Parts: sequence; C-alpha cells; structure tokens
Amino acid sequence: MAAPSVLAVAGVKDWRWLTLVAVVGPVAALLSGVWQERFTRAVQVRDERAWELAEGSYTLGGKLPRVRDVDPIVLGVHPAPTREPGPGRDRVPVYIDRDTDRGLRARLGGSGFVLLVGDSTAGKSRAAFEAIRAVLPDHMLIVPLGREAVSAAVRAAGSARRCVLWLNDLEFYLGAGGLSYKQVAEMLAGEGHHRVIVATLRTAEEDRLTAASEEETARQLQRDTQAVLDLAHRIFLERQFTAAERTRAAEAAGADPRIADALTHADTWGIAEYLACGPRLLREWENAWSRGAHPRGAALIAAAVDLRRAGYLSGAPRPLLEEAHAGYLEARGGARLRPESMDEAWRWATQVRQTGNPLLQSTGDDDHVEVFDYLLDVTQRRSPAGDHVPAEVITAALRYGDAAQAADLATTAYNMGRYQLAATAYQYALNANLDQHGPKHPDTLTSRSDLALVLWALGRPAEAEAENRAVLKVRSQLLGADHPGTLTSRSNLALVLWEVGRLAEAETENRTVLEVQKRLFGPDHPDTLTSRHNLANVLRDLGQWIEAETENRVVFEARTRLFGPDHPDTLTSRDNLAYVLRDLGQWTEAEAEHRAVLEARMRLFGADHPDTLTSRSDHAVVLRDLGRPAEAETEHRAVLEARTRLFGAEAPDTLTSRSNLAAVLRDLGRPAEADELG
Repeated sequence: MAAPSVLAVAGVKDWRWLTLVAVVGPVAALLSGVWQERFTRAVQVRDERAWELAEGSYTLGGKLPRVRDVDPIVLGVHPAPTREPGPGRDRVPVYIDRDTDRGLRARLGGSGFVLLVGDSTAGKSRAAFEAIRAVLPDHMLIVPLGREAVSAAVRAAGSARRCVLWLNDLEFYLGAGGLSYKQVAEMLAGEGHHRVIVATLRTAEEDRLTAASEEETARQLQRDTQAVLDLAHRIFLERQFTAAERTRAAEAAGADPRIADALTHADTWGIAEYLACGPRLLREWENAWSRGAHPRGAALIAAAVDLRRAGYLSGAPRPLLEEAHAGYLEARGGARLRPESMDEAWRWATQVRQTGNPLLQSTGDDDHVEVFDYLLDVTQRRSPAGDHVPAEVITAALRYGDAAQAADLATTAYNMGRYQLAATAYQYALNANLDQHGPKHPDTLTSRSDLALVLWALGRPAEAEAENRAVLKVRSQLLGADHPGTLTSRSNLALVLWEVGRLAEAETENRTVLEVQKRLFGPDHPDTLTSRHNLANVLRDLGQWIEAETENRVVFEARTRLFGPDHPDTLTSRDNLAYVLRDLGQWTEAEAEHRAVLEARMRLFGADHPDTLTSRSDHAVVLRDLGRPAEAETEHRAVLEARTRLFGAEAPDTLTSRSNLAAVLRDLGRPAEADELG
C-alpha cells in the first residue's frame, strides 16, 4: 500500500508504473488478509484436532507413541498373577506362539484391516500385540479411548504414513457415531503408506452385532456393522490350544512357572484363559454368594453382567447397579446371607487382585464400571435359550441411559420376543430424541418407525399404520422416494396393510418397494429378500399360491446360502414355505417343514419366544389337517396357556389360539368345550 509513495520519493513518474502499483497494491493487501485469515483458521483447526486426538487417545508424554514403547496391558492384554509380586516381575507371561501367528503377521506386511475373533480370554489381544510388536515396532500407534474418539483417531491415521489403529473390543467402536465403512475405506485407500487397523472382537459380540432383525434400527445398524466387518480379514482364535500350541507351551514352562500351572488345567480351560485369571475370578464371584462373604458385591456383579446381556454396552453407572442389584440379592436369600455394607461391596468388587484384574473395573471415571468380560461370556454360555434379564433391570437402565442406549435395550428385547418391553424402551428413545433433536430429525424418525413396528407386533395395527404413514410422509419430503429410509417406511406400512387385510394395497406397496430395491441393491441384498418375502405373504393371502410358493422358495434358498440354515430369517422363510404347502394340500411335506422350524426355534430361542409359539401353533394346525386331532389339541392347549400368560387373554395371538383349539375340540366331538372358548 505504501508502494506509490515509495515510487514518488524514488522519482519514478511513469504513469503506467504508478497505475499498476495503485491497482495491484490494494488487491495484494486484500488477498494477504484473506490468506492470513485462512492460515490462522487452518492453524486453529489443526490445533483443535490435535487437542481432540490427544484428549481421546492414549498418549505418552502428550504424544502418540510408537508400537515398541507401549505396555501391552494398556492395550487390553490381561495380566497374569505372579508368585513373587514386585516391580521386577513381568505381569505378562512368556508368549506362546499360536498357529495363526504366521498368517496374522503376513497380513500386517501391507496396509489393511485385520480382525481377531474368539472367546473372551482366548488370547486375541496378546496375539495381536505380539504381531504388531514383531512386524511394526516403529509404526505410530493410535488407540482411541471410546466411540466418540474414533473420528479423530481415523483422521489422524489417514494423515500418517506409517501407523497402527488399535481397536480392542471392536463392539465399543461401532454403532451411531462410531467407526464407519467410509472411514475405513478412505483411511486405507491409496498408495505410498503403510496403515493398518488391528481389532479384536468376542465371538458372542460378533453374533449379536450381525444377528438379523425385522426392526429398523437393528437392521440398519446390522447393515452398517456388516459393511465395516466385510472390510476386515477375519482370523479366528480358538480358546483351547491345539496340540502344537501345547507343545510350545510345555517348552516355555521352564522359563515361566505360570505356563506350567496353566498346562495342568489345559483340559478344562484354555491356557490363555487360565493365565488371564478368568476361572479364578469366576470362582471368586461364585463363592462370594456364601453367607457372610460378599453377597452384596456378588449381586452388583450379577446386575452388571445382566445389563450387558440386555444390550447396555457402555459402562454401567454405579447408582444403576446399586438400584438393580437388590433383586439379585433378594433372589439368593437377601438378609439371610448377612450381606456386607454397600461401601464394603464396592471395595471388594473393584479391588485389583494379585492377578492384576478386578471383577468390576472403572471405564475412565469413578461413576461408571464394567464387568470383567470373562464372567459375561460364561453367563451367556450357561444361560438356556429363553433365559431373560429381569424386566425391572431393563426399565431401571432406561432411566439412566440416553436415546442410543434405550434403542440398544429395545432392539435386544425385540429380538428376544419381549415386545411390550421393547415398546417401552423405544418410547424412551423416541421421547429423548424429540427433546434433543425435534420431530423431523433422522434419529427421531427412526425411533418413531421402530415404535410403529413393535406396535404392529403387539397387534395394534391402527396405531402402527398412523405412525408409519407419518414417518413415510416426512422421509419422502426430506430424503426422496428412493432413499433406503423411505423404502423401509414404505415396506413397514405394507406390513400393516397386510395385517389388516387390505391386500391389494399391500401388494402394490410391496411390488413398488421390491422393484426399487432390486435396482438399487441387487437381488440378494437382505432388504430385497425381505420385500420379496413380504410380497409372498400377501400373494398367499390373495390365493395366488403357485406364485407365493415360487417366491418363498427363492427367498428360502437365498437366505440359506447367504446366512445359513439356522438364521432367524432363513427359519421364517422355511415356515412361510410350509404355509403355502399346506394351502396346496401338501400336508406331509408341510408338517416336516413346520416341525424342523419348531425344533430349531426351540433350541435357539427357547419355548416362550413368540416365534417358537407361532411354530408350535403352525405345527398343531397341520397335525389337524393330517387327521391327528389329539396331538393337535395338546399343542394348541400348550400354546394358548403360554400366550395367555405372556401376552394377555385379549391379545390377537391368544385369541387365534383359542379359535384353533375350539376347532380341534369340535373335530373331537366336544362342542360344549369349544363353545366355552368362544
């Protein structure tokens, strides 16, 4: 800006130079201000991101560490007890090479996503740590401390040339606001870098995360989760050591007596499992129920385990456990057990044992704790199908959680057939989203749609139709006709129309949705198969049995191929195929199909699950068709008793059972009893 004056002092009088400087000077000044503002903002963004990364990730001295500098216990490797505790003793035992190590380490030679799957304390974290320490010791290590820190961690990894993104217990990093397909794909894309994601996942959590469901939130989360998992190279680690691994363990026993101890229990427990002290902590929990021991502490742990089983994945608040534990304590004997004080119970449950592990450990603050996951795995293995977490524990959890936690609880309850409890939890999620986001936010619409689906399952089609139409209208306006959310709403509306007998409208809706999904997703996409399945149901009720049989067989074969024979969706398709075979008079084949589905559902879900009761009712119907009314009566009475107990005397399914039983009684020449049933 001072240039014209400088030229004048220098004696430059050429009008062309003076004009050029007069024009360029202000423009340069303006641009320098813009550049300075942009530079300042870029520095601010960089600093904010650096602060966000440092706050949400593990650091050493405020900086991201190298792999070689990190203590494995920090990464989730379980310490093992030592006979001579002290600073000079290794808390982590000698590593025993696993049969999967060669393949795992070869995978780490290039950029990629590696996922180790197995039971709790199978040695997943240790195998993963030893692999990155052996192959990538100089790589930067990025360890986000929770789901909310994933975005910053992935962003940092995506700008690094050589790094490992460590995601131990992957389930805690998935879900709303967590790791996405897009983030993983973009982080690993391109050349000239060596970026690796290393994650672990318990088998029970993998089953839960990928389990199919007919309700919207679970289905969308399952799709998102499956998309992330599909990017990973999956390595399964057995809990029990192989013969070759035991031989290597025996060779290492001389250097570490803990290995020798573990080998003596290898026929009962996995070696890594025993070293991680899982069996000892389990025994301590079981012994704590004894009178005068630590029964209140044991009840706190039981409540924490059941909250995880119910779908409450984040750390449990202490006040919630104190409220929920009372029922577990009372069920074991209450005051007769001479329970300790609450303060004593907490001290016992959270104290770090010589093994280095507590039964309940802090999640980062003193107000929330999580249970040692081995106890959860054992409880899940021991619990028979149909063994449910008490409803009062779940309703208590709703008062302490947010919308996402309420939706997780609702989804788990829905998948277990606990529809009334699911409706309560979805209503909590809806109210929370309305308060936080307003009526048109995507999360609010999803909660409203989920609630509508449960209302349909509860036999309240008028309410379900009103909710689905309202959600469909808003989604169509905001997202467009072909958006997956809009298609889901339209499909859910078609279900309600089918339920109330408006078959022509239901057929139109299902065909429209199916054609769009075929075009957008392809014929084998889970949503496409669901729409085709729904259309087959409508065709059957319209009396178009040949076409219905064709559709059902196509869906059944595709689901068997994609998901396996025992997947809930596959069983539903097989059951629907049996319906059509009944309509076509092929009763013997229909009976065989219904019986196979009933046996599978009894094994997988338990006797009181709604799907199991439906299968039992269907089997009874075809027994009557085959001229076996006495067997049909026995089955119908059992289903009627269960449905009355679970859903109430006036529930639609209960009334159906009463009608079915009455029809069989008339066949048996007992009209008076049939009339009493109405």
